[in-house]
Amino acid sequence: MEENKGGLKHVCLVGMAPDTANMGVSALCCSMLFGISSRSTQVLPMVWDNGVGLRPFACELGGTKAEGLRCGAYHTKRIYQSESFWKIRICAWLGGACNPGAKSILSSSAILDISGGDSFTDLYGPKRFRSVTLPKIIALEQGKPLLLLPQTYGPFQTRHAFRIAQNIARKSAMAWARDEHSFEVLRDLLRGDFDPIRHRTGVDVAFGLPVTRPSEDCIAGKLEWFEDKRTPLVGLNVSGLLLNHPKEAAERYGIKADYREVILSLISRLLRDSDARVLLIPHVVTPAGHYESDIQACGSILAMLNSQVTHRVAIVPTVNDPCEVKWIIAQCDWFCGTRMHSTIAALSSCVPTAAISYSPKTLGVFDTCGQGAHVADPRRLNKEETTDQLWESWQKRELAKIGLNAALPNVLRQAEIQMDEIVGTILKTGCTFSDGVVAS
Repeated sequence: MEENKGGLKHVCLVGMAPDTANMGVSALCCSMLFGISSRSTQVLPMVWDNGVGLRPFACELGGTKAEGLRCGAYHTKRIYQSESFWKIRICAWLGGACNPGAKSILSSSAILDISGGDSFTDLYGPKRFRSVTLPKIIALEQGKPLLLLPQTYGPFQTRHAFRIAQNIARKSAMAWARDEHSFEVLRDLLRGDFDPIRHRTGVDVAFGLPVTRPSEDCIAGKLEWFEDKRTPLVGLNVSGLLLNHPKEAAERYGIKADYREVILSLISRLLRDSDARVLLIPHVVTPAGHYESDIQACGSILAMLNSQVTHRVAIVPTVNDPCEVKWIIAQCDWFCGTRMHSTIAALSSCVPTAAISYSPKTLGVFDTCGQGAHVADPRRLNKEETTDQLWESWQKRELAKIGLNAALPNVLRQAEIQMDEIVGTILKTGCTFSDGVVAS
């Protein structure tokens, strides 16, 4: 890609904090850092995270060194804190006012916002919606080019949320949807303001996530499982969001089937009717006790299984690097996930994959790879029907792999092209980096 000679470009990366313990969100951040760093040395990324103040970072991703800054910026009731979105917003009105987050916005060439990939919705409640929309509003208030990176738009359950999202989408310099289904929602948001040059359909940026083999110490306990090509290895991501508090999850997402029973039924069938081993793979690695913890969810499932079969079921060691988690998932012969980005790690590794879906986002991404038939939706299916569809996916894994082999090159090519365009857009913006952003 041709370099811009006008100076160093500073961009804020928002909605992809790498310190949430959600490997899907971390995967988005790593994918963006890799995509930017491998294309230009003239872009300095500033990653908004949940830390304190401003800190430099350096890491290696896919053989490429990525460097930049991390800045504490998050939604909190303690609006007096320097890292509070509201404090950042007020300080931005005042020209920065010695606030690192506000100064990062004011000195930016562009704001790149991805909403965690699938959180630009009020599906998760008004608090999450505010935390997702406030950074976008701050950027637009300051006249900064807002690039909505490939993500899911909606669903919007209230008219109020729809209007806010509509206003943001219309004022954004560029907006990408990560699949055709979501692109139609984006078009509906924009209505008469739709512009095919600014408003695009693409793929999830995590399709471009590089892979890193974990350390031998990390995988030593299961190295035999990874190396044994005679015994099928099933990877299963169990979502703490759905399993740890089933009543609340069922009410919020309209789930008809009992998620816990679906997971247990699927594992029991795999152990009874195949010789597969089952590896439980957390993708949100918050400690047990946290309401969203996949680690706790996996532990609960393992504890419910008959002790006579648990030698064939194990929980993967906790890994905090999404590139390493992707390597582990890539070793599986078949994968079933509930967390969206756990399934993207599998699909992008050409692993036959099924999903247990609780929102429209999943089908859109799977259709991108021609794998929509492998999405089981417990919102409309009962336990037996959901399990049967997952079992059918397992049985048809070889056919699914053929389909993935045919579709994946185009998806990966799309991921490369869209990243070229995103970085190209950054390089064309007029604002260059100001050293003042690093002041306290």
